[in-house]
Amino acid sequence: MSITEDLADKLAIDVIAAMETLGDDRLPDEVAAVIGATSPTTEEAFRTAVRVRIAEQRARKFLTEKLGNLAE
Repeated sequence: MSITEDLADKLAIDVIAAMETLGDDRLPDEVAAVIGATSPTTEEAFRTAVRVRIAEQRARKFLTEKLGNLAE
């Protein structure tokens, strides 16, 4: 990955954790707006990292629930 992608991914991890702690689903959008004011490239990398990580979390939760249903 490039430095932009590395930094954006690390920030995405922190923002997703903060979003869950605060219960604020809009936090990633607010952070992206701050980033975009100075670096649209970094903003896009950040938004992509957030989308990918949230999608992965949802998919893992779905899979866990599906496998849990087998035990019933």
